[in-house]
Amino acid sequence: NGLQVEGKAQIRHLVSGVSVSERLFREAAARKADAVLVHHGFFWKSDPHPYVIRGIRKRRLKILLENDINLYAYHLPLDAHPEVGNNIEILRRLNIPPLEAVEVGFIGYVNRYTELDDLVLKIADLFEAKPQVFAFGKTQVQKILVISGSSSPACEKAAELGIDTFLGGDIREEQVRVCEELGLNFIAAGHYNTEKFGVQALSQHLAEKFGLKTEFIDIPNPV
Repeated sequence: NGLQVEGKAQIRHLVSGVSVSERLFREAAARKADAVLVHHGFFWKSDPHPYVIRGIRKRRLKILLENDINLYAYHLPLDAHPEVGNNIEILRRLNIPPLEAVEVGFIGYVNRYTELDDLVLKIADLFEAKPQVFAFGKTQVQKILVISGSSSPACEKAAELGIDTFLGGDIREEQVRVCEELGLNFIAAGHYNTEKFGVQALSQHLAEKFGLKTEFIDIPNPV
């Protein structure tokens, strides 16, 4: 987390996106950006060769170096952040008050019971996409857990906390049956969709603090 590729020393124009890609970097260069801020960066512990620069990684890195563009990436800290994180932003945009933090997500509490179908419609409007809905629990929702991205392994934890409905990015195949057996609603709104608000909120914060020009480059991903 932090600066992954060093570019020019003075930053005036920051663009953001969800994940590193050649398309994102070319667009940043075309817009004369000084820095790129992403949620999913270059380096991962799961990568068997994390420090080998070849193929796709070489082509992507070349664009940044040739245009002297900085790359900043913040993964789990941006999911969990209580002010500009992905999950707190989702609750804020759904107008659901946060109750407490759980792992990298947040529990939201609906003051009045809300019909599950109505909540799904609000989520579809927010993300401008129809979510996958696994309606295994209550039809009236009051307590919702929001954890963006690949969060379905936390389903059992959610049930232990008395959660009615889990809003995540995507769901693993085996977790569908887990949710069914737990009587837990799971709404999969998309990995990309649930992780695009954090970089926007952080960019806005930086714009206000440092007077930067900021832009979000939306490269939609159905996953």
